Amino acid sequence: MVETLKFENPLMADFSALCRGFLFTSPWRSLATQGCYTTITTPVADGAVLNGDFQQQLRHHFASAKKQGIAHPILVGAIPFDVSQPAALFIPESHQTFNRDDLQAALPVAQAPLPQIRRRAALPGHEVFTGMVAQAVATMQRGDLDKVVLSRLMDIVTEEPVDVAALMQRIVAQNPNSYHFHLPLPQGGSLTGASPELMLRKQGRNFSSCPLAGSARRDADAQRDRAAGDSLMHSAKDRHEHKLVTDAMRDVLQPRSRLLSVPTTPSLLTTATLWHLATQIEGEALDERENALSLACLLHPTPALSGFPHQRAQQLIQTLEPFERQLFGGIVGWCDEQGNGEWVVTIRCGTVHGARVRLFAGAGIVADSQPESEWRETGVKLDTMLRAFGLQ
Repeated sequence: MVETLKFENPLMADFSALCRGFLFTSPWRSLATQGCYTTITTPVADGAVLNGDFQQQLRHHFASAKKQGIAHPILVGAIPFDVSQPAALFIPESHQTFNRDDLQAALPVAQAPLPQIRRRAALPGHEVFTGMVAQAVATMQRGDLDKVVLSRLMDIVTEEPVDVAALMQRIVAQNPNSYHFHLPLPQGGSLTGASPELMLRKQGRNFSSCPLAGSARRDADAQRDRAAGDSLMHSAKDRHEHKLVTDAMRDVLQPRSRLLSVPTTPSLLTTATLWHLATQIEGEALDERENALSLACLLHPTPALSGFPHQRAQQLIQTLEPFERQLFGGIVGWCDEQGNGEWVVTIRCGTVHGARVRLFAGAGIVADSQPESEWRETGVKLDTMLRAFGLQ
């Protein structure tokens, strides 16, 4: 059953109720789910193939849900960075859509105290991460690849279990223009975050995407802040990194599109902490069977998440990163039985399981990247979640 949330409803006045299921906010369409009809953990390695195993399973699950009385079934959840790993997807028993502005206007002030930190640790540490970047730069200077995205984690242990609803309130309040998400995980705990990056939105045959690649830290002083944005726009290194992403996405989308527009010049997009180079891609699907997830799987992971060429970049990531990304660097969102939906990149995010928190950030490395600069950039990206913990 699909309803429109009315925030005067006592249930919806309790923000923690929204954080018991899947919560996703967007300027286009926001939704909250209740219950779980069925889970889908099948890897989406062939998710872009319209008659592939995954898409056939999805159609079967939607049909079964309708037979069980779910009038408008949707698929929600997350897909990992490595699409050969199990997905974290489910069809809820019901869902409700709402306007994000209404939610933000009705959002209560978080009353829970900020969590007290027992310990925190970078994984990898400064020396190892900068060494990873140096190795990647050397690989690119030999001409083996054009770009690779390297990431790092921050592990935090708090004195008491984290109040996830209060954490989500702070994330939404501090990042009002981002895509917010909360996903209960099969193994317990939840995936939370405030992503700035749209992977794929689809309504009818029309779709859009807005990849980000190239970033600069914002400044509290308005004049210096604007200068930082202007400098990013004219940075040869960042423009090169961004073009690698948009060119690759154009090549992938063109054969599946009746119409496709990929601007040659990026625009600037801001978050609370960063300037980004962004390109608004618009298109019309060639095949009416396309859905939001098939197109998202076609794109994922873009060079903004892995590098270019993808296979070589993924091999280097597996060699250099001392952890498995799992859902980090993946995509999170939803798709309905009509093929409409929205998927965003799982960045500016973390997992929370009781008193244990793991945060994630990555940076695009090209041939003229500087290791110390990339360490600082990933630190700025971690700020999104650290601010929500009172640890900026």
